[in-house]
Amino acid sequence: MKNHLQDTVTLHNGVRMPSFGLGVFKVQKGEELVEAVKAAIKHGYRSIDTAAIYGNEQGVGRGIREALQENGLRRADLFVTSKVWNADQGYESTIAAYEASLSKLGLESLDLYLVHWPVKGKFKETWLALETLYKEGRVKAIGVSNFHIHHLEELMQEATIKPMVNQVELHPRLSQKELLRFTQEQGIQLEAWSPLMQGELLDNETLREIGAKYGKSVAQVILRWDIQNGIVTIPKSTKEHRIIENAAIYDFELTSEDMALIDALNENRRVGPDPDNFDF
Repeated sequence: MKNHLQDTVTLHNGVRMPSFGLGVFKVQKGEELVEAVKAAIKHGYRSIDTAAIYGNEQGVGRGIREALQENGLRRADLFVTSKVWNADQGYESTIAAYEASLSKLGLESLDLYLVHWPVKGKFKETWLALETLYKEGRVKAIGVSNFHIHHLEELMQEATIKPMVNQVELHPRLSQKELLRFTQEQGIQLEAWSPLMQGELLDNETLREIGAKYGKSVAQVILRWDIQNGIVTIPKSTKEHRIIENAAIYDFELTSEDMALIDALNENRRVGPDPDNFDF
């Protein structure tokens, strides 16, 4: 089961998505961002996750173009995700938002486009726009982000295409086991944002002890736990040594006892907003 950094999961439409990628939330546009994207690709990452609201799609696009050239890769070798922001939700505005994201990224299409938050009264219409983009072959896969089970159920009552991915806050303090079970039953791939809880877990004693056993950092233990749970994970970092370290999780395997110890850290505690209660 140890696997490899470029391993993929197969989404329910047959598209293969890397199970490990780079997140760029809160990374300011500029050289640091471009270099982080280039470093990730140089060191074997094949998935980059951004969003319109991050305000950094242009830098991500530049990093991708430069990395492809420098590493002799093709666009098809990478998996690029972006998301439609809440203010742009609705049918026509979502189509326009997709165009705007492509233009900023300098790409002809995305591999995955997500509804960023379940905006009441809007997310179904937004989903219809994603279905249109998908049916027209303009995006390889479509999904949602920050959807609880009831949001998914509500969406699927009217959707003609089931979401392929649900990207949510997920880490050992918020293990989302019920949501994981539900998405697995439905054939929806769960993806973790903020897998390291924005650094809050890095001095956790249980995780440190587990890490010591394998000669691994707390971050590596958490990311390995994601992979062994069948969850796609996208840790954020701008430092090259950390980007390399985060991905060095394919030479060890957590025992079922260690997996259970990590599961037991769950407190249903979030660092981000609750999808049932956000106002943006």
